[in-house]
Amino acid sequence: MKALNKILATAMSGLLLVGCNDLDTEPLGSTVTADQKEDVYANDPGMLEASVTGITTMSSLFGNALGTDYHNDFGYPALMLAMDTRGYDFVSEYTGYNWFSAQVGYEDHITNSVYTYNVWRTLYNQIYSANAVVSAVDPATEDPTLQYYLAQALAYRAFDYHALAQLYQFTYATHKSAPCVPLVLAENSDEVAAAGGAPRSTVEEVYTQILSDLNAAIALLEKTSVAPAAGRAGKKYFSVGAAYGLRARVHLTMQNWAQAAADAQSAITKSGATPYSRTDVAQPSFATADDNAWMLAVIVEEGDRVVTTGICNWPSHMGSLNYGYASVGAWRCVSQKLYKSIPETDVRKGWWLDANGRSVNLNSQQQDYITNTAGAYPYTQVKFAPYQGVIYQDVNANDIPLMRVEEMYLILAEAQAMAGDAATGAATLQSFVSTYRDPAYTVKAGATKEEVQNAVYNQRRIELWGEGMSYFDLMRLQKGVDRRGAGFQSAYVYNIAPDDPILILLLPLGEVEANPNLGDNNPESSTPMPVPDTL
Repeated sequence: MKALNKILATAMSGLLLVGCNDLDTEPLGSTVTADQKEDVYANDPGMLEASVTGITTMSSLFGNALGTDYHNDFGYPALMLAMDTRGYDFVSEYTGYNWFSAQVGYEDHITNSVYTYNVWRTLYNQIYSANAVVSAVDPATEDPTLQYYLAQALAYRAFDYHALAQLYQFTYATHKSAPCVPLVLAENSDEVAAAGGAPRSTVEEVYTQILSDLNAAIALLEKTSVAPAAGRAGKKYFSVGAAYGLRARVHLTMQNWAQAAADAQSAITKSGATPYSRTDVAQPSFATADDNAWMLAVIVEEGDRVVTTGICNWPSHMGSLNYGYASVGAWRCVSQKLYKSIPETDVRKGWWLDANGRSVNLNSQQQDYITNTAGAYPYTQVKFAPYQGVIYQDVNANDIPLMRVEEMYLILAEAQAMAGDAATGAATLQSFVSTYRDPAYTVKAGATKEEVQNAVYNQRRIELWGEGMSYFDLMRLQKGVDRRGAGFQSAYVYNIAPDDPILILLLPLGEVEANPNLGDNNPESSTPMPVPDTL
């Protein structure tokens, strides 16, 4: 990677990244070309396995996108935190220990922001690695192992482009013809290199490629005899169920309702995953991919550099019961408005402290720590357990969920309703929530499809809180960002319209300067003005 001019020396999240050259989409330390890799793979297929494993581990590398001076550079989990922070249900303070303060204050909407470079490089680095695998495997191969490897590369490439598409342009339903991001593929890499860079493809073109990759990945996974390792170890790879799950997400974003419903049902059936029970989540949880509800995950080991940094990892910034940035004041809290909407009968109410700093989901030791030792704020999250359940744990080696089966039930309910069968969608939603979260939950009798969709959205806000999904939801549903009544500091209480350009990222300055074919950047927008904090 080309060196970055690192300008931040404090524990702030960082607003600018200056002096950057063109995007280098090669992983750190890569000096082997795609053509050379083809020869290596032909002589030693084990190298191909290592490359596929490398794609998955890139999701949590420390310093891979920005460099080691940036404590908010730890792969896709860092992007999850940044995206959630930009919304309205995930409350944190603008403070020196919060490396995501730029997202609190929307000060990241500039072409040389740390955030846009982090997104761009994290995702395109992984795409580059996926392309290397795609270029090395004959798409017509009948070798089961090669089919499996190719499917992984295609699925991860689709995952990355889906994230890019949702961050650099408005949603598919309203902006199909708008410029999105460059499509850099194994299949067009020679042409892109010869031209000096790829132009921005339209949103529709990017989604066409995403679906093409997922269709091919699912077909390969359906016929290969290779399966992921059992349990936790296999969940960094796409199973056929997880691939259907990702395609369900994509169809949901595109408003292909019938296809989204069918894929969500296939994901539920083929994954073999089962939702967490009320008992399971009546305590801090969501820390290990061993849990059967997880379909896809970032797998983290104790010896990984992202862990041995101590504080440059997702649990450090998120965790309330372990050592890290959160525990010294950068607490992650739920919107007070959202919290107050959750019934007392819903087990998830205990995922956060109440107004008095207490949670029924904590045992006496946990409650004593969070109240008397840590001094956490009211409404602080206690959804996520510390590593191995050890309070004030300084080994932050939690796995991080990328897909849980609960999401598939929520996709199924929304898609069924929006496809024209509101009654079935309502029944799916009511069955899921009443069985697994709140036995008293009911959906309004005779709810319209829009009312079911909104009910699902509210359940997604609760169920998937802190898992990097909220920003994608508010963008696809065109909700805007209304922080009134959430509990933000007064200077950061915004009411941002759904079509405000500040909601999509600007392309990184270095890429704009280096790629003559990129075209126009996204529109600039000024930092939003705070509004009165009323309910």
